[in-house]
Amino acid sequence: MFHSGRYASTMNAKTPDEPSATTKSVPTMANTGAVATVGLDLQADKVVPRKQIWSWALWDWSNQPYNTVILTFIFTALYLLSDAFLPADIAALPDDDPVKERALGVLSSGLGYAIGAAGLIIAVVAPVIGQRSDTSGNRKGWLAAATIVVALSMLALFFVEADPRFFLLGISLVAIGSVFSEFGGVNYNAMLVQISTPKTVGKISGLGWGLGYIGGILALVIVVVAYSLDWFGIPTEDGLPFRLVAVGCAIWSIVFAIPIFVNVPSVPPTAAREKVNFFRSYVVLVHDIRRLFRESRDTFWFLIASAVYRDGLAGVFAFGAAIAAVTFGFGFLEVVAFGIAANLIAGVSTIISGRFDDRFGPRSVILTALVGLVVSGTAVFLLHDAGKVVFWIGGLLLCAFVGPAQSASRSLLARVTPAGREGEIFGLYATTGRAASFISPLLWGVFISIFGFQYWGILGIVLVLAVGLVLMLFVKVAPKAS
Repeated sequence: MFHSGRYASTMNAKTPDEPSATTKSVPTMANTGAVATVGLDLQADKVVPRKQIWSWALWDWSNQPYNTVILTFIFTALYLLSDAFLPADIAALPDDDPVKERALGVLSSGLGYAIGAAGLIIAVVAPVIGQRSDTSGNRKGWLAAATIVVALSMLALFFVEADPRFFLLGISLVAIGSVFSEFGGVNYNAMLVQISTPKTVGKISGLGWGLGYIGGILALVIVVVAYSLDWFGIPTEDGLPFRLVAVGCAIWSIVFAIPIFVNVPSVPPTAAREKVNFFRSYVVLVHDIRRLFRESRDTFWFLIASAVYRDGLAGVFAFGAAIAAVTFGFGFLEVVAFGIAANLIAGVSTIISGRFDDRFGPRSVILTALVGLVVSGTAVFLLHDAGKVVFWIGGLLLCAFVGPAQSASRSLLARVTPAGREGEIFGLYATTGRAASFISPLLWGVFISIFGFQYWGILGIVLVLAVGLVLMLFVKVAPKAS
């Protein structure tokens, strides 16, 4: 891990609520400005107002409809991957016709490839965005810009009519939303260090993830109510109800994001870091990565291991509803009911796991969750012919483990992130994740393409999780972080 006292130079550190700077010794790394003191160390004696904590956590709530309603359970699974986007002659075939099943598999593959392409963009750009937000001290500005673009991408989904001609537009907008949601997450995650201490970071990280899942429940309940009331009389031609749902999600994301921008203070620019242009930022980034590899080898390898298993976690939620709808034959209300149950279980388990994180360490939580995910996912694949009950049990078990793994990963990194480099390190976190993010969508698409049926995609996701588990077994962290 990072250890203070290794370098000689110092900088002034100022907590957001202090009226004047308090001088602290914060060693820097060579000419890159990377610092060695863990950022949470500077928060040890700080009392963070509850308003700031809850305002920070609400951004997870505000962003969740994109992940839950758009990407996972409603817009993509029940609309983009439906027969509304198949040629009319194929859409007219019975649901169990192999030709129709293969055509739906092609749609699923297309979505997977679009998300994979988005991951490649994130991998290239995310760490530089984080680095530049550290240098400028404008994390909230970067977060606001990303939040607005995600909202605009959801608003634009209104123009995706139920016709094969609009399928490419639909998956492209979903991919754009994925890119900027991740860009926003880089700066949001970096702000975790501002509103937590070494004793509370696991609990607060879990609170954010948990509120996000619970927000997803409420969003899905609203959709269920609208569906049950015949969409309030709205015409259903051209997929209008689904398109209006996307608009509602955009409004939600803007409204509930406001508190973080009002109540969480900005941080000052990181001292001793050279301000460079966008392309020069990559040179600085390479220097910092080399120093990270030399001075904190375990942190470096954690970024690699977590990249793999987090891609598997993303695959569980990205394709979970599609598996429910296509492989297990869930109808609209069944998919939404499963989504509500999944988010409830994920939210509760994540909030609870935050306390285990602070007590036993994030590494223990991550390993336990990954074992549970591999076992549950394998069972769903092997027993896919046994009926819907398999997905209800296995799928909900998967969701119970996803949230804790995500939250503990963020907590572990926050515990070892150097002061003043939060944006860059969480940018690397996003980049290493997205550098591997093509794996799960790619294996999902390839397995389906080779074997011809969607349930084979489950095995691709499980394989990614298993590899991540093995890699994580070799990652050791200092007692302080685990």
